[in-house]
Amino acid sequence: MRRARGYRTPRGRAARPGAAPPPLPPPPSRRSDGAPRHFRPDTSCSRSCGSGSGGTPRVRRGAMRPLTEAETRTVFEKLGRYIGENIQLLVDRPDGTYCFRLHRDRIYYLSEKLLKVAASIPRESLTALGTCFGKFTKTQKFRLSVTALDFLAPYAKFKVWVKPGSEQSFLYGNHVLKSGLGRITENTAQYQGVVVYSMADVPLGFGVAAKSTQECRKVDPMAIVVFHQADVGEYVRNEDTLM
Repeated sequence: MRRARGYRTPRGRAARPGAAPPPLPPPPSRRSDGAPRHFRPDTSCSRSCGSGSGGTPRVRRGAMRPLTEAETRTVFEKLGRYIGENIQLLVDRPDGTYCFRLHRDRIYYLSEKLLKVAASIPRESLTALGTCFGKFTKTQKFRLSVTALDFLAPYAKFKVWVKPGSEQSFLYGNHVLKSGLGRITENTAQYQGVVVYSMADVPLGFGVAAKSTQECRKVDPMAIVVFHQADVGEYVRNEDTLM
């Protein structure tokens, strides 16, 4: 004869067949909004992002703002490699006062007059303002853009001129070789930031000197004398991502 199967009690002992099961625990009491009393909403986003009207979190990522002290030091150190103390001439100009602003990880150079106009535009609709000097990478390193060339060239302290036959190679993103070097500023140190010109004094881009002026006189013709950083050919090659 088969034995009837019964349920087990919470302690693991088999109960008598046909016995009534124990009553279930009562449900947790509810709050006035219908949620259980032990329910705790996650308010971490509201604390970190802030809340606007109606409890909507405000996201400040990408908002136009002045540079912090660390960001200003990073940007000015990079500009100082090319124009030295002439950075002051970029800020105090005869046509007004200019400043730098950070917007969506990019550094923009603009006048205070334009800044007041841009302040009235919602940050969601603001794409760019002034002239883009470069951008910060994910590791917080500042990368100078070719769009700053027009402001670096007039104040550059060290310059390099390339021969006509080497202009196209540089505009395709290649380094400058000794065979393509036309002239170089005297007393240029190794790893000094330089602005690259054509022999007709047209700014083509900028880079870093791989050799000093004295070393350039005796190196091999195929040796690199200027490391490429940026060139005006990027307006065509990187048209979609330049701005």
